[in-house]
Amino acid sequence: MPSNRLDSALQHQIAEIDARGASKRAERVITSVDPPAGGRGPRCHLEGEGARPFIRMNSNGYLGMAFHPSVIAAEERAVKAYGSGPQAVRFISGTYSPHLNLERRLAEFHGREAAMIFSSAYSTVMSVLPALITRETAVISDELNHNCIINAIRLAQPKQKLLYRHADLGELEKALTEATDSCERVIVVSDGVFSMRGDHAPLHEIQALAAGYDQRCAENVVTVLDDSHGVGAFGATGRGTEEVTGSVVDVLVATLGKSLGVNGGYVVGSRVLVDFLRETCPAYVYSNPITPGEAAAALAALDVLDSTDGVALVAHTRAMAMRLREGFTSLGFETIPGEHPVVPLVTRDTDLTRRLVMHLYGHGILATGLSYPVVPRGQEEIRFQVSADLTEMDVDEVLGALKAFAPT
Repeated sequence: MPSNRLDSALQHQIAEIDARGASKRAERVITSVDPPAGGRGPRCHLEGEGARPFIRMNSNGYLGMAFHPSVIAAEERAVKAYGSGPQAVRFISGTYSPHLNLERRLAEFHGREAAMIFSSAYSTVMSVLPALITRETAVISDELNHNCIINAIRLAQPKQKLLYRHADLGELEKALTEATDSCERVIVVSDGVFSMRGDHAPLHEIQALAAGYDQRCAENVVTVLDDSHGVGAFGATGRGTEEVTGSVVDVLVATLGKSLGVNGGYVVGSRVLVDFLRETCPAYVYSNPITPGEAAAALAALDVLDSTDGVALVAHTRAMAMRLREGFTSLGFETIPGEHPVVPLVTRDTDLTRRLVMHLYGHGILATGLSYPVVPRGQEEIRFQVSADLTEMDVDEVLGALKAFAPT
């Protein structure tokens, strides 16, 4: 069957994306990675750039776990023992002992009764939220929540959807008043750390508001947190936004693919919650899990994190992020205060963002520019992401390149 008319329609949509400056399909391909040497961290090489090395300032691997010897060794052992893939979904002989060991360890790490792993954090949110949203549920969401939360709410079609301005507790309380007057169940959902800004949700205050309105709902005001950028990278022991704010949410989602350096996502909560989700989440029931090797590697990474070595990695990452923030300020650039390793350099101008990103690229530095229409006009920025395998020399090299930038 010919598809020429479909292709024509799709090509028109591609052209519109390109015209908006929102295209993401031109991907830089990493061909190799050099190990740390001479007081500098690892360098990567890109297709088409020959032997020229680059510093990655746009990696989510905040603790450098992807190259940790114990993580690599654990995956190699598991691949030899169980093969390269699970070969089935969980309930059809696709569950291996590394999956269960990892789930038990995640529950323990977060102080919960149970945990459940998915193929990604995105699929976790896309499954968990719709499973918890009924026809009598109101969902209250921070306006800057991640795309996975936005799409999960859209998919679930709750009775009521309410947005509040970013971290605006007054607007959140108004939404709670409205929602608890009309719905049996209310879900308040937020990112823990907001990935574009590096700031975090005022979780303690959110929890207090939710508790204050809880008795007005037949099925509770339930708090859900996606702390994919927080767990491992935030808090003295890497337990994320909950640790920093001294709060515990009802449903916590996070990832294995950022600070833990592997692949996959997970949810932790009560035993009843997890049992319910195992029965009702399609991305869990009908999709293969992460491989046994990935599960073993994630468990090894979690063990490293939950040790004195892990605490030192978190502290070093925080120190390098602070060095970068202070350097931005000393050079006259605007940034957003905080301790998280997402360190934005705020440009407030699309053309300046583009030119500065290309200047950095010319100096062997990979950083992500966020311009209109990806972000609203006036909120353009370059998002730098700091990892534990960076050194002071690396950070100073980045700052030196920024100092050499001369806007025209």
